[in-house]
Amino acid sequence: MNINRTVAENARRLREEKRLTLEEAARLTGVSRSMLAQIEKGDVNPTISVVWKMANGYRVSFTSLVEASRELPVLLRGADGVALEEDGGRYRNYPAFPYDEERGFETYRIVILPGGSLEAQPHLPGSEESVTVFAGEVEIGLPEETYRLGAGDSLRFPADQPHNYRNPGREEAHLSMLIWYRR
Repeated sequence: MNINRTVAENARRLREEKRLTLEEAARLTGVSRSMLAQIEKGDVNPTISVVWKMANGYRVSFTSLVEASRELPVLLRGADGVALEEDGGRYRNYPAFPYDEERGFETYRIVILPGGSLEAQPHLPGSEESVTVFAGEVEIGLPEETYRLGAGDSLRFPADQPHNYRNPGREEAHLSMLIWYRR
């Protein structure tokens, strides 16, 4: 899977469906017109933060931009996953199952290297995240409190606010993330 091509095709399709010029899209997303044009051409590999800005500006799920459509059943092999990276590659997001209207959620596999972090933009109003840690440890910072999770721990929280993830440990952290969107 070529992630640049997928993001490029989805970004162009979504912008055109919404009948937006690049200037209007830049205003809605907070991503510059030139960056949006480069993304739509497949000339750049956008960071997770930029894709989230686009998703929030277009009022769509993250996976609407990063995933090609799939037919059931869907089998995902871990070795075939393509990561979106942040923090110099220390935060890796492997999209698993994209959002669809019937289910109302999307899922990800996340790997955070020691010291890695991500400052997440607020998601769509009413959205929630459910995170389960399978290995290592993760700190999830919300405006009112920071939670430290270890292997086997889970946290569900409102995702329509700024939040962050950080691996304070000495080993890779592996977690699953489900983002649910209120209809």
